[in-house]
Amino acid sequence: MTQFDFISSGLRTIDIEAGAVSALRERLDQEFIKACEMILSCRGRTVVTGIGKSGHIARKIAATLASTGSPAFFVHPGEASHGDLGMITKDDVVIAISYSGNSSEIVTLLPLLKRLGIPIISMTGNRFSVLGEIAEAHLDISVASEACPLALAPTSSTTATLVMGDALAIALLEARGFTAEDFAFSHPGGALGRKLLLRVADIMHAGDKIPRVDADAPLSQALLVMTEKGFGMTTVVDSQNTLLGIFTDGDLRRSIDQGVDIGKAMMRNLMNRHPKTVRDTTLAAEALKIMEDRKITALIVGDEQNRPIGVVHMHDILRAGVI
Repeated sequence: MTQFDFISSGLRTIDIEAGAVSALRERLDQEFIKACEMILSCRGRTVVTGIGKSGHIARKIAATLASTGSPAFFVHPGEASHGDLGMITKDDVVIAISYSGNSSEIVTLLPLLKRLGIPIISMTGNRFSVLGEIAEAHLDISVASEACPLALAPTSSTTATLVMGDALAIALLEARGFTAEDFAFSHPGGALGRKLLLRVADIMHAGDKIPRVDADAPLSQALLVMTEKGFGMTTVVDSQNTLLGIFTDGDLRRSIDQGVDIGKAMMRNLMNRHPKTVRDTTLAAEALKIMEDRKITALIVGDEQNRPIGVVHMHDILRAGVI
């Protein structure tokens, strides 16, 4: 059996599809702007429809729109002709995807959508097709060739359609001012939700669990507090509980190296006067990044008056699944 050159075949496919995607740059014109404005002004939802491979891409585009601030859902055109058209309202906008622009299942729906006064955005490879002509905005997804050597399996065309859908979704995301927190509310499950929603206040140790010593406390007392609380550090505060500094295991090692008398040395002479603090509203993921950058394992949580209200340890964040 002659060995087939799989690498060359794969590279040819990648090159053809990369060219199809690159060609889209010249297609982002007034029609793209019109499509974005239609979705932004829509009082209902964006309904995405397509058949066959275009249907698979349509499902993904609908999901991307929905997760980035543009309420959307997929409707199968065949099912729409048998009752699911009732899911579409006059306040909606439809994105209809068909590379030929003449798919019978899509074309059947067009008079009904027009009768309802529902605006249509088309994604086709033929501007002068039935779908391309009837739409209020047309997005050109034509390709020079499919990667399939038989020119039968949709390959380059589906890739171009997917990228055009992503371009539309992200343009709308930015136009809406959609934030990471907004994104989190549509992705509450799993590691992504924990990363975007979990805040320091949700996992910090507060109240009596916070290690505290006075500035005039001897090092020996600080060591007892550090051992009891188990964070490898203690806050140093004044009589008003204002944060003055921090003393850590690392500071202890440096003090011993310098020959400090553990029984006599006072915390005010040993503490770090510029501790890094975070607020209780800080994202846990952001707190973890600070710890990693500074090579520390715990952070003091402070309030507006610079009083310690909590301590968050790296282990707390990792246990919460923020990675």
